[in-house]
Amino acid sequence: MDPVIAIVSTVDTKREETEFLVSEVRRWGCEPKVVDVGLRSGPREEALSDVPASVVASAAGERLADLREHARRDHAMAAMATGAGTILSLWHHQDRLHGVLGVGGNQGTAVTGAAMRSLPFGLPKHVVSTVASGNLRGFIGDADITVSFSVGDLLGGPNQITGTVLRQAAAAVVGMARAGSYEAPRGKRVVAVTAFGNTHAAVTTAIERLRASGLEVVPFHASGASGSAMERLIREGLFDGVLDITTHEVLAELYPDDIYTPVREGRLTAAGERGIPQVVLPGGLEYHCFAAAETIPEPLRERAIHYHNPNNTNVRASAEELVHVARTMAKRLGAATGPVTVVLPELGWSQVGSPGGPLHDPAANAAFVDEFVALAPENVRIERRALTINDPELGTLAAEELIRLLARQ
Repeated sequence: MDPVIAIVSTVDTKREETEFLVSEVRRWGCEPKVVDVGLRSGPREEALSDVPASVVASAAGERLADLREHARRDHAMAAMATGAGTILSLWHHQDRLHGVLGVGGNQGTAVTGAAMRSLPFGLPKHVVSTVASGNLRGFIGDADITVSFSVGDLLGGPNQITGTVLRQAAAAVVGMARAGSYEAPRGKRVVAVTAFGNTHAAVTTAIERLRASGLEVVPFHASGASGSAMERLIREGLFDGVLDITTHEVLAELYPDDIYTPVREGRLTAAGERGIPQVVLPGGLEYHCFAAAETIPEPLRERAIHYHNPNNTNVRASAEELVHVARTMAKRLGAATGPVTVVLPELGWSQVGSPGGPLHDPAANAAFVDEFVALAPENVRIERRALTINDPELGTLAAEELIRLLARQ
C-alpha cells in the first residue's frame, strides 16, 4: 500500500496551493488525502477534499454553518483544529496515515499545528507557513513538527518562490514517511536526561556512565518546549527512569518572563505519576533566561547578569524566588508514586553559578537548600555534596543513583 499523506489546508483560501501539493505527493508515489479546515468552503472546495470542512466541523461536534455565522473566529478555528485532529488520530490508529502536511498563513498554521499536536511522536508532521520567521511556540508547542517558511505569500497559487518551497515540503514529508522511525537496540531500558550548556559537563559525565551500564539515553534541552516534550513522552510510557539534572524550567514556570517557560505546566510531575525512578538536581535553577540584554525586565536589571550570547542573557535568581521553587519541587516530588532521590551540589548548580562564575551566590542557593530539606517528604531521599554540579564525581554519583533505583524495580 502506498503511504498516505494527509494535506491539511484551508481550501477556501489555499485552493491552488492544495491542488499543487496533491499533485506533488502523487508524483512521489504516495496517496494524498485533503482535509479541509476552511470555514468558507463550499461545493467547489468539497470537490477537491477527501474530508470536507463540514465533516471536519462535525468531528468536533459542531455544524460548519454555525461556526461560520455565529461563533467567534478563534473559537471556530479551534473547533476545526479539534475536528481535524480527531480525524487524523483515527486514521493513525487504523494505520491509514503515514504523514501530515499543513499549509497556511497565521490562521492555517494555527489550525494545522493544533491538529498535528494531537498526533504521537514519530509520525511525520510538516507545515509550510507564511509566519515561520516569527515566534512559533504557540503553533508548535512540544510536538515534533517541522516547518518551512513559505518566503512569499501563499496566495493565488504556486510561483517560482512558493512553488519551490511547496515542492520541497511535499518531498520532505514523503521522504520522512518512507524513512520510518529510528529503531533503538532491542531490550535496552531507556532513560531521559535534561541538559543545559551550563550543565554540560555533568550531563556528559552522567550519560557516559548510564550508557556504560547498558541503558539507552535520550537527552532533552531544558528550553521549555523540550522539557515539556519529555514530560509528555514520560506519560506515554517511553521511559523507564529520569535523570533530571537541569530543572531550570521549574523556575521558568513560576516566573514566566523567562524565555524557557515550559510549553505546558507541570515539570517534575510525569515521572511521579508513572511511578518510575527519578533522580533530580537543581541544575540551572539559580538564574533566569532572557533573550537579548534589552529584553531583561526593568526590575531585574540591577541583579548580577551573565551575557551568554547576543540572544541569551542570564540574570541571577533571588533567595525569595528560590524558596518558592523549593516549595514547588517538594510538593511535586512528594506526590511521586515511584522512588525519588534529590542530589544537592552545594557549591554551584551551573558553570556560571559556581565559585568564580558571574552568578555565584551561595546565600541564595542555601535558602533553596534549607527550604527544600525542611519540606522534603519521606519518600524523597536527599544526597548533599560539597561539590559543584559539573564536578565529575557529582555527575557519576547522580547516574549511579539512577542505576541503583532502576535495579531495585
